[in-house]
Amino acid sequence: MLNIHWEKAVPSLYFNQTLYTNTNYLMRALQTVHDPVFQKKTHNVIDRFFLPYIRDERDLPFIYLCIKLTFIIIPIAIILFTPLFSGWYWWMVAAVYAGLVLYFAGPYTLMLHNTSHRKLFKKEYNLGNHYIPWVLAPFMGQTPETYFSHHLGMHHLENNLHDDKSSTMKYQRDSFTDFCKYFLSFLFLGVAELAIYFKRKNLHKLFKMVVRGETLYIIFVIILGFINLQATLYVLILPLVIVRFSMMSGNWGQHAFIDPETPANNYRNSITCINHFYNRHCFNDGYHIGHHLKPNLHWTEMPVDFQQNQHLYAKENAVVFEGLDYMGVWFNLMFKRYDNLASHFVNIGDRFQSKEEIIKMLKYRTKRIE
Repeated sequence: MLNIHWEKAVPSLYFNQTLYTNTNYLMRALQTVHDPVFQKKTHNVIDRFFLPYIRDERDLPFIYLCIKLTFIIIPIAIILFTPLFSGWYWWMVAAVYAGLVLYFAGPYTLMLHNTSHRKLFKKEYNLGNHYIPWVLAPFMGQTPETYFSHHLGMHHLENNLHDDKSSTMKYQRDSFTDFCKYFLSFLFLGVAELAIYFKRKNLHKLFKMVVRGETLYIIFVIILGFINLQATLYVLILPLVIVRFSMMSGNWGQHAFIDPETPANNYRNSITCINHFYNRHCFNDGYHIGHHLKPNLHWTEMPVDFQQNQHLYAKENAVVFEGLDYMGVWFNLMFKRYDNLASHFVNIGDRFQSKEEIIKMLKYRTKRIE
């Protein structure tokens, strides 16, 4: 999340939302949802300063995250470009920087995700909405405006079907070889394919956004490369590769279990991950089914929405894991650890009578769909 001490830093979030389920499951039965939801709190001085500028008080955690990235990540990145440190001292600072980027990459990306769907600042302060995708993005492995264009302009529209340039359908989703093809294709061709997609669909504004953001980023990298190539590779290029790997492995996990009979059904082409540190660290990103069903639903509302609609998750044979995040799902798929996946599977509605039945269903839904 924002920092190690979530409850202390953001006391408006609590973790014991009771969830009604049957208790006679043969496998894992869900009793309580521990993921963050909103609760009113007394605002401190910083809260009161920013509240008039932002659209929703529930997004105050994004303000605190922006402050941390601005006054921690960016200054260290600048230091790496200066001659203040050299030799082992430079690499010591670089190691600290790398650790911080890895820690904040998830929260930043999901802040970028949420503020792409729901703008952080009010209309009259719209300039502030450019800070996250333009100023912070290059330091956190993102290129300006590409994430917004890809996610809202293409991924949600195409819903992981064949025209979705990040679709997992045509791959065997428990194959490491197929994942490597998927990742490398996205890494080297993804932006070009996205631009071609927008051109073909006559989405001119999104086409311009992608071209503009990528072009300015490349120019920025080239200029800094002449100033300090080593720092440029470490501060800008390496995070870009790592974050794009993380996003693709995450998307692979999110859309690994697709029912070939109804691949457009959000309950059956996405998954939900609950009761994991990842949801506290990354703004309830585990609720991917709910997000595809209701893209503009606020991140603090997702656990309750899941609770209220669990009967639909059971009816639609949705895949829900407890105690796993997307990287955990991806890792288990790469090693074909279906037994471990089944152990974390939540048997909502008493649909399955054994782990073997769960494993059979999961294997069926990872098969390549031509």
